[in-house]
Amino acid sequence: MSGATRGILEPDTGQATFRLARHAPALDLRDVIAQHWTVAWDLRGRPPFAQQILTHPNVNLSFEPDGAFVWGVGTTSTSHELRGRGWVLGTRFLPGGFRPFADVAVATLTDRIVPLHELVGRGAAERLERRVRGEETTPARIAHVEAFLRNRHDGGDARVAEVAAIVQLLLDEPQIRRVDQLAARCHVSTRTLQRLFHEYVGVSPKWVVQRHRLQTAAERIAEQPALDLAGLAVDLGYFDQAHFIKEFKGVIGRTPAEYAGACAAAARMMAA
Repeated sequence: MSGATRGILEPDTGQATFRLARHAPALDLRDVIAQHWTVAWDLRGRPPFAQQILTHPNVNLSFEPDGAFVWGVGTTSTSHELRGRGWVLGTRFLPGGFRPFADVAVATLTDRIVPLHELVGRGAAERLERRVRGEETTPARIAHVEAFLRNRHDGGDARVAEVAAIVQLLLDEPQIRRVDQLAARCHVSTRTLQRLFHEYVGVSPKWVVQRHRLQTAAERIAEQPALDLAGLAVDLGYFDQAHFIKEFKGVIGRTPAEYAGACAAAARMMAA
């Protein structure tokens, strides 16, 4: 289990409001699942709290107070409101990992939140939701989700592992910034690569690179609000600081300096 907060904006504020935990999937499902995660909160007598998330190139399945949903990749940051007392159980699929469970291209889910029953049928979705909600512990809830997925996964789609490896290559080698460079490394045509990402990931290779850079930037700023932002832009491969500021603000809604100020204020509040 890991408490990593990558993708959670202003993580100090969030950690003061809810409990986040991440759990490794069963061995036989690690070719499609990145991790399970849980969020629990108790805000009774307190105002609602909105947590901003910078999403990964992954589809998520979530069990929330008002239902079970499949979250496609979000191309902008998203805000999630917590109120009262509750919990959410989520399953984050590897890039490409959700494709075997849906009879649609993953790009059709991008920027959408789809009730689970629309993809697997109402009866199957309702039975799974009842089982998950009927358990008191996280491991028992996860066991039901994994049994449900295991019954629908035969491991027969070799493209899933191929796509996951391509995305990991992008994350491991930030010097790859163009689709043609990636296609050459993977020994496929640019068109084939774009089709693969449309069908299995839901966003383009360029988007994956940009989102990874922004997540890294937000993570480093949250850890060190006084960080030299011009140096950070260079480290992340931006042409200049102005490009970095524009891209950061366009997705997160604040400039890197404004975000650093908010993170510094949250850290001071936590310390106090």
